[in-house]
Amino acid sequence: MERKNHSRVSEFILLGLSDQPEEEKLMFLAFLLMYLITGLGNLLIITAIRRDSCLHTPMYFFLTNLSLVDICFTSTTIPKVLVNYISGNKAILYISCLAQVFFFIWFGGVDSILLTVMAYDRYVAICAPLHYSMILTSRVCALLVAVCWFWACANALSHTVLLTQLSFCGHTEIHHFFCDLNVVIRLACLDTFINDLVIYTMGGLTVIIPFIGILISYIHIFVAVLRIPSAHGKWKVFSTCGSHITVVCLFYGTIIGVHFNPASTHTAQQDTASAMMYTVVTPMLNPFTYSLRNNDVQGALRVLFTRKSGLSL
Repeated sequence: MERKNHSRVSEFILLGLSDQPEEEKLMFLAFLLMYLITGLGNLLIITAIRRDSCLHTPMYFFLTNLSLVDICFTSTTIPKVLVNYISGNKAILYISCLAQVFFFIWFGGVDSILLTVMAYDRYVAICAPLHYSMILTSRVCALLVAVCWFWACANALSHTVLLTQLSFCGHTEIHHFFCDLNVVIRLACLDTFINDLVIYTMGGLTVIIPFIGILISYIHIFVAVLRIPSAHGKWKVFSTCGSHITVVCLFYGTIIGVHFNPASTHTAQQDTASAMMYTVVTPMLNPFTYSLRNNDVQGALRVLFTRKSGLSL
């Protein structure tokens, strides 16, 4: 079917998680609390790392970028949800929906690839510790982060441009709390074969291949750990990877479950619940995951709070 370069709708309706007033009040408070925790937690991680010169290493440089991306990622969806709950108006303009799709895919893609870069950092640190400083120089680290941002941007742009080629024929209700690409595409009244194909190909390059890269890195790490004679040494190495492994499982598990399964195998409610995990819950938990399991970050946070307490006195 021939594609038309316009949409017949000017806005969409985000149905959200509930249409009951009492439940909506609770959801508003929950989203607001999680957003504040996410923003504050990640800002504290960034500030603590920036102010502690001992943490100016590749590992914490990547963690700083991850915290920044998490703030941007949640800011793409949650503020609009909060505005909708306050105003009682669930409409989102067509152009705003496209912008939300673009930035959501962009920041989500950066998150995905950056987690792979962090896995590579752990691989080099554990499997080639003597060459760590020579391999992961400041220039290489900056280049890796730049690749994350530029590739994710190209991926997001390809999906957004293709989305503008669809017509929606008056179908405006989105059974979600934000403009998720898969959900918006289902509203189109044209053939979406090209869009679906790009989701699986570009999505594979942005999600599946990085995930495979993480698995390969940890296979090598696991083999290296088995060669360590003492149990204490093995535990010490694994403890440096525990936070990253936890974040990877939460992030990739929900994304692959939602976006790489046929639409007929899951309902809109299941999609929304899974999306809550990787769009809201995981970015909120990341600061706790990295700070509670990392003595260096805990020390930097203590120093940060001590300095602020001293200044206030």
